[in-house]
Amino acid sequence: MRRHAYTHHVGIWNQAKQAWHKLRASWSISDPKLMELFNLGPQNYANVSVTEYSALGLSAFYRAVALISSTIASLPLRTQREVDGTRTRVSSFLDNPGGVYGPTRYEWTETVLLHLLLHGNCYLLHVYNGAGSIVALVPVHPLAVTPDWETDEHGRRTGRKVFDVTLDDGTRPRFTQDQMTHIPALSLDGLQGVSLIWIARNSLGTAMAGDNAAAKLFASGPLYGGIATPDDDMEEDEAKVVKQSLNANAGGWMNAGEIAFINRKIKFQPWSMSLEDAQFLQSRQFQIEEIARWTGVPPHLLMQTEKQTSWGTGVAEQNRGLSRYTLSAWTSRIEQRLSRLLPAPRFVEFDYAGLLKPAPEQEIPLLIQQVQAGLMTVNEARRIRGMDPIEGGDELAGPQQVSRETQQEAVPA
Repeated sequence: MRRHAYTHHVGIWNQAKQAWHKLRASWSISDPKLMELFNLGPQNYANVSVTEYSALGLSAFYRAVALISSTIASLPLRTQREVDGTRTRVSSFLDNPGGVYGPTRYEWTETVLLHLLLHGNCYLLHVYNGAGSIVALVPVHPLAVTPDWETDEHGRRTGRKVFDVTLDDGTRPRFTQDQMTHIPALSLDGLQGVSLIWIARNSLGTAMAGDNAAAKLFASGPLYGGIATPDDDMEEDEAKVVKQSLNANAGGWMNAGEIAFINRKIKFQPWSMSLEDAQFLQSRQFQIEEIARWTGVPPHLLMQTEKQTSWGTGVAEQNRGLSRYTLSAWTSRIEQRLSRLLPAPRFVEFDYAGLLKPAPEQEIPLLIQQVQAGLMTVNEARRIRGMDPIEGGDELAGPQQVSRETQQEAVPA
């Protein structure tokens, strides 16, 4: 029986893998998505092609996207059951949404976030077992999917979506919402989300053009140390000897502090190019600020610390703000869509407790106050601190049980 169940599950996953491999886009020459596939679009004022790969070539953009996706992927994904206001953690297929033989939960979540961040849409193909229950969700690249509104036999919208997926063999199977889950980002029509690399193509294209200009300057610009000009004309062979003598007697660490002697009358003019001009420092700093605005990641997390005037508490509050104003927007979208796949009253949520955990010098006094106020037990507080439970530590201590010494300290006579 156990071997039969194992073989059956392997067969299900093999079907999913076959679907995964087939979900590689193949579009007609008139399809605008073909431009992105072959690094031909979208175009912008800088006349630079912006695709998911070229955009990720920008260090600040890669850092911002990787920071959001990896941070959310590191959060525990909990399935909860709530009855009469009491929450209980339960198990579901979302504990490992990639399936037994697919990507890990971290890898799966990271891929989902990359699709959302770059393309504004995430499409998840359902994998069912023999009993008709969902056992895995396969991420499908957004460029391979075209969503549309479902219509009835009279051509009226039903309010549901259908998804046409282009396969590598040229076929376009259609999936319903019972077969595919769609998680859109910011949307203008409710049908599909807005692609960040499309709407930010001018900012990203400008940043890429700046990198290209800097690279070209270093490749073909003047980077020599100086110009030596003789007072008298020299033959070519003699000029080479003088140049070699200059390099040997005036250059290198071994000649530091030495007196250079050249048996010729030569004027030497040092040649220097400012670092600001060579690396376009000001424009690169502006690029980081632009990417920070587009992605909602504070500049200091993109290694831009020059304008940080307050450290310590100020930066700590910015990190907390990242979770509140940026990460929570993405996790809420995922939570609400995935919760629809679970039977009520179950739902799924990301656990931010570890990410928002305060410093020990702040956390310990807070736990002591909560234990004394009867809001948690001693063992619950010890569990938060990663300590073993103690005997008798599962009883709540009400305010009336607070020691006399504590009361006297709080209200001195």
